[in-house]
Amino acid sequence: MSIPRASGILLHPTALPGPHGIGALGTEARAFVDFLKAAGQSVWQTLPLGPTGFGDSPYTALSAFAGNPLLIDLPTLVAQGDLDPPDLEETLAPDGPVDFANVRRCKEQRLARAAANFPGRADDTRREAFVRFCREQAGWLDDYALFAALRQHFHGKTWQQWPAALRRRDPAALADWRTRLAAAIAAEQYGQYVFYAQWEALKNYAHQRGIRLFGDLPIFVALDSADVWSHQHLFRLDAQGHPTVVAGVPPDYFSTTGQLWGNPLYRWEAHEASGFAWWRERFHAELRRADLVRVDHFRGFQACWMVPAKEATAVNGSWEEAPGRALFTALRSVAPDLPIVAEDLGVITPEVEALRSAFGFPGMKILQFAFDAGPANPYLPHNYDRDCVVYTGTHDNATTRGWWDQLDAAQRAQVGIYLGKHHPDIPWDLIRLAMASVARLCIIPCQDLLGLDEAARFNRPGQPSGNWQWRLAPGQLTSALAEKLHALTETFNRHPGAEPPL
Repeated sequence: MSIPRASGILLHPTALPGPHGIGALGTEARAFVDFLKAAGQSVWQTLPLGPTGFGDSPYTALSAFAGNPLLIDLPTLVAQGDLDPPDLEETLAPDGPVDFANVRRCKEQRLARAAANFPGRADDTRREAFVRFCREQAGWLDDYALFAALRQHFHGKTWQQWPAALRRRDPAALADWRTRLAAAIAAEQYGQYVFYAQWEALKNYAHQRGIRLFGDLPIFVALDSADVWSHQHLFRLDAQGHPTVVAGVPPDYFSTTGQLWGNPLYRWEAHEASGFAWWRERFHAELRRADLVRVDHFRGFQACWMVPAKEATAVNGSWEEAPGRALFTALRSVAPDLPIVAEDLGVITPEVEALRSAFGFPGMKILQFAFDAGPANPYLPHNYDRDCVVYTGTHDNATTRGWWDQLDAAQRAQVGIYLGKHHPDIPWDLIRLAMASVARLCIIPCQDLLGLDEAARFNRPGQPSGNWQWRLAPGQLTSALAEKLHALTETFNRHPGAEPPL
């Protein structure tokens, strides 16, 4: 993938400010695009956009294809006539942590009301657009809408706890429940139609201002998802729908016992037999949402850490090879240039590097990892080549301020030696270092731009609750901050219109 020298900001839409307790795809999202443009940036990176399940993690979505209805902008629905102004009278905190339970209650009530109003209030153009959306997306939408309606009907029980006929997808049972839950299914279809209409409008707004969207595609999907329920033959499950082996990573920087993610592993032979049809559809859907795609846990496409399902930690796992070359070759039928960035962090072997290099995918460099292994550390900028994306930190790291606060005097001195400053201005000296590097793309987490401490951390890997809740406060992204970032961006030739790569 050939990308120009550029820079951008990592901010998940849930972290935007707004009146309903969570970020949304309306005014606040467009204001963030305007900030990016004013700051000389050309990329907005997000995390996965699917409807969240356990722990509210965007990496355990209920669907690999659906959008998160909690991101739907309610004032837009009032403007379109699906809701009335009084429907907006209940507001939640405009900033502060996301209270997912309260947000879900507030938004689901209003989206149900909007879905009920839509058939009688929408004009012909929107009704036709809805019908067209349902027809064009039927390959995933029909199963997702039924799955979501059933999940609601059974009070959030996982699909393995549903009646046996539904669990094994008996055609007669599916037809019966589609009739019984017709209204709920229509409401789910409406929610997806609205999400995609609002996301498309935001994407167009961003493109008009020279901003590209950088998405995130998790390698695995959640066990309790429409994908696993509707494509059980593609996953390693027993007769009751429970996984026999699950995904994770071995002990590493983040955890001495590894990370036990619990996602079911793929039956790769079944995917290969279909020509990777499910993957091709999934990648096509992701490219509808984003211009670039970060592929999470890229090393798992060469070999993944397989843990027996009954294990309590990820320690007793083993590496199992995956058909990454065949998969990415098949994905070229969707997008010949494969606009992919490989998340190649963790235990990286020559085989993983060879897979990434074979397809020309840029990898990732994290400055917080750069100062603990001497001058040959691959995360130090003097060891980069151009085909990489540099970050001060990621959503899984401490904020750079929080990272600095945790370093001892010797570690701080090592950072200072590299920066040439006895008293570094953290995080801005690391931002400057990232901007100055040869990496084609530089991405800065929004918390680092604001100099926020560990209280603003977005995720703590291995911690099952209390994550994904941080949000911007209204007015935090000031014009002065935009000017400061714009000047740095111009200094290091990362502004829009910079020279294309050699």
